[in-house]
Amino acid sequence: MKITNYTLYQVPPRWLFLKIETDEGITGWGEPVIEGKAATVKTSVDELMTYLLGKDPMHIEDHWNVMYRGGFYRGGPILMSAIAGIDQALWDIKGKFYGAPIYQLMGGKARDNIKVYSWIGGDRPSDIANAAKVAVEAGFKAIKMNASEEMQYIDSYEKVEHVLARIAKVRETVGNAVGIGIDFHGRVHKPMAKVLAKELEPYHPMFIEEPVLPENNEALREIARHTSIPIATGERMFSRWHFKNLLMDGYADIIQPDLSHAGGITECKKILSMAEAFDVAAAPHCPLGPIALAACLQVDATCHNAFIQEQSLGIHYNAGSDLLDYVTDKTVFAYSDGKVVIPSGPGLGIEVNEEKVAEMARIGHQWQNPLWRHDDGSIAEW
Repeated sequence: MKITNYTLYQVPPRWLFLKIETDEGITGWGEPVIEGKAATVKTSVDELMTYLLGKDPMHIEDHWNVMYRGGFYRGGPILMSAIAGIDQALWDIKGKFYGAPIYQLMGGKARDNIKVYSWIGGDRPSDIANAAKVAVEAGFKAIKMNASEEMQYIDSYEKVEHVLARIAKVRETVGNAVGIGIDFHGRVHKPMAKVLAKELEPYHPMFIEEPVLPENNEALREIARHTSIPIATGERMFSRWHFKNLLMDGYADIIQPDLSHAGGITECKKILSMAEAFDVAAAPHCPLGPIALAACLQVDATCHNAFIQEQSLGIHYNAGSDLLDYVTDKTVFAYSDGKVVIPSGPGLGIEVNEEKVAEMARIGHQWQNPLWRHDDGSIAEW
């Protein structure tokens, strides 16, 4: 079997889909994208595919190594996202060739379903408690919210109190049985992260996420001394080499690699398994489209330490185009009792609605993340 062609589709709301074709009529789908840099990743995919055209798609490990090690300069969000989407598509082809879900090709599944959480907002909070109530009424047993708006290196306790008031209201609304993930989004710097981590303890969060930016991961050591809340990070880390020091330092409790950013199925399976050896849990990052989510679920199925999965159905980014718009079987991600069953169809386990994809690609998108500034005019972390 040989790779004969590929097509890239830049589709709303902010995604990039890749279809790889073969001479045996089997096609595979991937989702290579960095939010806000779709066109840049698209160019990187074009460059990498010049090597893959004419090659046997079954040699996934070798192709991954060529794409990664074949360049003198390697790693980073753009290159690793391009590799990720190609890798997903190659696994999809391989699963379809053997008529089996990808998890069967990686040793079989360790679970039948996995817990999912719903994102409820918090950026510019107005009625976040009601959003939490809606999510719980829809059956979710866990939710995630952003902790704060802009926050300076050293900021006022008034802002801290605003954060605590929102968390308190959400906890009061959903009760103690619902997990609450609190995403600092890298907006908070070490001095205030220490304060918040300590002050949030009475509300028993499921985890605090990216209490500092990943380039400041050494600060997790000090933050961990101020709290017993599990610390999660990793959505902006792109390979097992990035995660190596994080795991060895021992201050992260949950890793969150993104299967469309961190080298795809091949790499993230290794990252999650590496974390298991350090007794660290995994909750893959995925505020993206249906192909990325399907890839996550295939890896989740095989990893004992995967405990919950992010998903973006109904998320505010998806206004006008959502996950299920791009798949033919709308029940494939049917959530029940706060969980989703691992798709068992061949390959990724989903069937992409290519007609809809092509239609929406004609519309396209130029999504960019918001640009925030502090009151003094300096750039704030979004």
